[in-house]
Amino acid sequence: MSVQVEKLENNMAKLTIEVPAEEFVAALDKAYQAEKNKINVPGFRKGKAPRKMIQKLYGAGVFFEDAANRAINAAYPKAADECGEEIVSRPSIDIVQIEEGKPFIFTAEVALKPVVTLGEYKGLEVEVTPVEVSDEEVDAEIEKEREQNSRVIDVDDRPVADGDMIKLDFDGSVDGVPFDGGKGTDYPLTIGSGSFIPGFEEQLIGKTIGEETDVTVTFPEDYHAEELKGKEAVFKCTVNAITVKELPELDDEFAQDVSEFDTFEEYKNDVRAKQLEKKQAEARRTKQNKAVAKAAENAKMEIPEPMIDEQIERMSENMSNQLRQQGLTLEQYMQFLGMTPDSLKEQMRPEALSRIQNSLVLEAVAEAENIEISDERLDEEIKKMAESYRMEFDKLKELMGDYETEQMKNDLAIQAAADLITDSAVEVETVESAEEVEAQEVSAEAPETEAE
Repeated sequence: MSVQVEKLENNMAKLTIEVPAEEFVAALDKAYQAEKNKINVPGFRKGKAPRKMIQKLYGAGVFFEDAANRAINAAYPKAADECGEEIVSRPSIDIVQIEEGKPFIFTAEVALKPVVTLGEYKGLEVEVTPVEVSDEEVDAEIEKEREQNSRVIDVDDRPVADGDMIKLDFDGSVDGVPFDGGKGTDYPLTIGSGSFIPGFEEQLIGKTIGEETDVTVTFPEDYHAEELKGKEAVFKCTVNAITVKELPELDDEFAQDVSEFDTFEEYKNDVRAKQLEKKQAEARRTKQNKAVAKAAENAKMEIPEPMIDEQIERMSENMSNQLRQQGLTLEQYMQFLGMTPDSLKEQMRPEALSRIQNSLVLEAVAEAENIEISDERLDEEIKKMAESYRMEFDKLKELMGDYETEQMKNDLAIQAAADLITDSAVEVETVESAEEVEAQEVSAEAPETEAE
């Protein structure tokens, strides 16, 4: 096999790969062996007709497609290794010559890893928002814990009140005719939750257990069932049970139940400290994102389109996996938003480009700063992984091959480069709106550290 490299514009290259004639003949024979049992030839039992006979009957190229795929799959990885270039995309294949008895020749157009010319990446000015934890935020966090430690108790000595949790029998009808979905038994309903049609829950307030009552409501004009839009309905209802949530008192006993602290004041201070630590970590990520993005803006690089396409594909796969966990498909998501695969790709393109640029800049900074990860630093990271996986350190390290070890070292070097850019950045305080802060919290991620 031989390979020639032709450099193209925008960090693209064309590999011309020549597979010896005898290797292509071997690929043809493998294709014949795989397909012969599927081909009928008069005078021969299936699988017994010679290859030459099949080619004469169905044409000389009957096995070419299969043989070409086999030859390409075998030759391209070797050519990619031998060409001396760092390829960052899947190849676009074009067959140049395919004929039995002659070398099989094909081309593979690929994207090459761009060369990065770094600009300023130290001492960059980055806008930051002062990190504070308000009393309201501390109280809200404690209230969540209080809710989680509440208990539900039965109520049988009073009628339904706002906020009660009840079990309800209901049977609805429109003009005396029952409708689909209008009937339920022991249905759990929290009064005031807005789960039912507007006006429904309020009419149950004041009713006692076992009391039958008619609830009259009008379906909204935008109701999802066409046949019920704007219609008046009557529900015959009976409350079967009333329960309420009893919240614990915010005292020392509560603190001892939910934490390792003896007093409520100590527990409250710890909640504040943890919230501050969380906000500081979020602010650090936001600062890092901004600093790395600025370093990328100051650098020069030419990103080939196939590299962006590959990044978009990875982002789409990640989105698809996340949606699947929520019971949705990517197709359903696009349908809900009125998007097409092309419009989704176009929407993702700026983020994909940014991730690539950030990743390449971090790699370039790691190289420029001669950042190397020691074996001791690597062991620290493996120990953290072992603890998270609940494995023994030695066992996990033994399972890791050279590739995984080298990849981990690369990732740690890139993270060290991101830390260097962040730590050297000059903070400029700014007061942002609540909406801007919320948007940053949603989007704040560690910089992409893979330049594939």
